[in-house]
Amino acid sequence: MDSSKIFECQKCGACCKGYGGIFITDQQMKAIAEFLNITQDEFLSLYCEESGGRTMLRTNEDGCCIMWDELCTIHPVKPTLCRTWPYLKSVLVDKNNLTVIQNACPGVSKDVTYEEFVAAVREYHSMDDSAI
Repeated sequence: MDSSKIFECQKCGACCKGYGGIFITDQQMKAIAEFLNITQDEFLSLYCEESGGRTMLRTNEDGCCIMWDELCTIHPVKPTLCRTWPYLKSVLVDKNNLTVIQNACPGVSKDVTYEEFVAAVREYHSMDDSAI
């Protein structure tokens, strides 16, 4: 099954909801701050919080990422986890994670088999080592 039949983004923001936390690296923080034309300190103060000693994007009271406003406001520089969605390596660890992803995201085919999705995850990560 080709990747466009496995996943076609609906731009619905379903992947931007939830309290799981989007951790960001110093490099990503710098890129996002530059994109927003603010200092890194301003970015940290306005958009981030610490969790377990790591920096993550805040969520709004409704559970959406603070960067979601009908579309991702930092799409060109979004963090690795966001760029990787839905090709998450967690599917390789637990088959049930495919069902979770399919239920969370209307853009993921309900007809894709586990084996097809695993092949797509492996292909995605072989092409983009920065997303690992």
